[in-house]
Amino acid sequence: MSENVQDDIRRLEEQERLLHFADFGPEDAWQLGSLIREAAVARGAGIAIDISMRDRTLFHCALPGTSTDNVEWIRRKRNMVLRLWHSSYLVGRRLALSGRDQMEAHGLPLADFAVHGGGFPLTVGSLGCVGAVTVSGVPQRIDHAIVADGIAAFLGIELGDARLPD
Repeated sequence: MSENVQDDIRRLEEQERLLHFADFGPEDAWQLGSLIREAAVARGAGIAIDISMRDRTLFHCALPGTSTDNVEWIRRKRNMVLRLWHSSYLVGRRLALSGRDQMEAHGLPLADFAVHGGGFPLTVGSLGCVGAVTVSGVPQRIDHAIVADGIAAFLGIELGDARLPD
């Protein structure tokens, strides 16, 4: 198992290295959110999608099949991204490898933070993490892939070996 987790970590770290924005504003959020929505609809994935800066929501959409639980998962995944500046899935995979939980490793309570896949840092130039792109509704690995693939498509970047295998 640790070999698969280590491979995931390598790929997730490479995704974060590649997927940076030169700048990002409300129009970009609308375009990116719409792109992720279209991809989710094409996959038949009933997800909720949220793109937020630290101080405001720029895009939010809930597809059929979602519930208020998905909004709560988004809040917790987004909190994790904004606290640690890494994807929620990368944090979770690192914790799985270490054998520690989020409370032990980072002092972050389950009620407000989640290490499940689907939250990705919105990293802009030299500013660092200014927000998060977050989805919830399907298994966590697929949640993560939907976001990473959406950001890569928006930026015109091919993930290649950094893409997680299904």
